[in-house]
Amino acid sequence: MKFGSVALSEAEGAILAHSLVLSEADAGTRPVRIPKGTCLTKEHLQDLARSGTEAVTVARLERGDIGEDDAANKLAAVLLEGGAADGFYAKGAGAGRVNLYASGCGLVRINAEVVNLINRVDPMITLATVPDRHRVDADGMVATIKIISYAVPENSLNAACDVAEGAFSLRRPQFKTATLIETTIGGDILSDKGRRSMAGRVERMGMALTPRTLVVHEVDALASAIEAASGDLIFVLTASATSDTLDVAPQALRAAGGVVERFGMPVDPGNLLFLGQFHNKPVIGLPGCARSPALNGADWVLERVICGETVTHDDIAAMAVGGLLKEIPIRPMPREKGV
Repeated sequence: MKFGSVALSEAEGAILAHSLVLSEADAGTRPVRIPKGTCLTKEHLQDLARSGTEAVTVARLERGDIGEDDAANKLAAVLLEGGAADGFYAKGAGAGRVNLYASGCGLVRINAEVVNLINRVDPMITLATVPDRHRVDADGMVATIKIISYAVPENSLNAACDVAEGAFSLRRPQFKTATLIETTIGGDILSDKGRRSMAGRVERMGMALTPRTLVVHEVDALASAIEAASGDLIFVLTASATSDTLDVAPQALRAAGGVVERFGMPVDPGNLLFLGQFHNKPVIGLPGCARSPALNGADWVLERVICGETVTHDDIAAMAVGGLLKEIPIRPMPREKGV
């Protein structure tokens, strides 16, 4: 591609690099603004000549070049082949950009190695994505392709397309219902704040909560509720935070015949989460911060579980980097004394 200033006599068919504004008198009945990226026609050049313009800065494609929009569309088509075809769609290119969107809710899995390979081919060919395991709603943007210059060599585009397979996929929710078991202490009247927050979390994943379940904060009562839970997965939100692997909620899961696989996570807010199984149903013991709709460690775990991923001890341990989430305004124990 050639780029630079040329006389008007050489500019027909070239791509305008900088927007130009002409007076109404100069432009006659035509638009007074010629936007950047316009392919200059004979009429444009006549307007420019009447305005006294002698030269313009343009890009001119050479043999073997692919225009920015065609290049972006081709890379998008390759990215949406195979397994990605069912999970994503693209919107047509403009100014060398194509945006990719999710066709449904779920978790976006990003293959960082493939994305990096694409971006190493040519600095003019770029692909930016959301983070790996980003929760997305239907029609949420997941990636953007941008061709930086007005054209790229066809061989560079082909090289990027050759390594683009498997860049991302969408993991869709695997469950339809969840049971939220809440415990009470004494004669306290339990607020529905926690249930409303959890209902919002599952509804955005295409799920619903089963009818409300309230039990006293005791092992036997909670164990019976776990056994009776009808949801495809089980959430436990206790009136008193779980503070040990032998506390009421983990012990209740064991008493019901389930297994506690992990207690505690290196994400704050969200430290006091436990994860287990009851007769092949995932069980998530929620930290108290799950009563708020704000992002916390429980979101990272339940979104993976809902989308059919097996969350292991190592997976939770690996959440530490980036696991220091936004400080909440009021905490019973601030991270720093005096704060």
